[in-house]
Amino acid sequence: MDCGNGIAGAIAPELFRRLGCEVEPLFCEVDGHFPNHHPDPSKPENLAALMTALAQGDAELGLAFDGDGDRLGVVTKDGEIIFPDRLLMLFAADVLSRQPGREILYDVKCSRLLGAWILEHGGKPLMWRTGHALIKAKLKETGAPLAGEMSGHTFFAERWYGFDDGLYAAARLLEILAREKDANAVLKALPKAVATPEINLPMREGEPVELVARLVGQGAFPEEVSRLTIDGLRVEFPDGFGLVRSSNTTPVVVFRFEADTKEALSRIQADFRQAIIAAWSGLSPPF
Repeated sequence: MDCGNGIAGAIAPELFRRLGCEVEPLFCEVDGHFPNHHPDPSKPENLAALMTALAQGDAELGLAFDGDGDRLGVVTKDGEIIFPDRLLMLFAADVLSRQPGREILYDVKCSRLLGAWILEHGGKPLMWRTGHALIKAKLKETGAPLAGEMSGHTFFAERWYGFDDGLYAAARLLEILAREKDANAVLKALPKAVATPEINLPMREGEPVELVARLVGQGAFPEEVSRLTIDGLRVEFPDGFGLVRSSNTTPVVVFRFEADTKEALSRIQADFRQAIIAAWSGLSPPF
């Protein structure tokens, strides 16, 4: 359990011991200087110490929390990061087993495999805008029992109060995995595509919004299936998707790409690169 010297370290080890877990604490001393690594489990580099501890010790599962404890990161025994959109698949299947036919919310950065998974398990997928407040408001509006973001925020309204709590999400995860013989196998069996992490392009204030607006106004991408504009521009292809959106908090353009193969991923990125260069002369895409 890596708390990254964030506030979760004050209670998480004791909480999970009381739940019956054997806990190996890592950086659980609360220190706002964050002397070991930045407490953001959505960045793979911040999970390196947890991966090393898993490889060298006897623990079956790695949990990581962000600085204020509302986001969860998960690493398998053999060092695979289970990104939040895949984790949401597991939570969705569990919730839908008790509440079939209900909507499950997720943000535009999540895998295209997630929607298909929700349908397969008897739910109704609903993609929405990225952002803590935006997702939480949509959850309340729709009455959905579950929502999640690629950043690691998970919102349970079934058996909980509809807000994000990384410790509660971890407890729900352990409840599911405790029914299985091999936690590692359950997590690794979740559908997986070839995908990039979040890619950021810093620009001047106001420029990210302008760039996204220009891309939305451009003509069609080659072979696209659909264009979603609820939050930036998400272009769906037969074998993947590309996303470009303006950050809600900083002057940064956010990209994410996913595909069935590495070759398809490269092709989709090339299509976006060409569109960006055409929309903004002199701009160099970071992919």
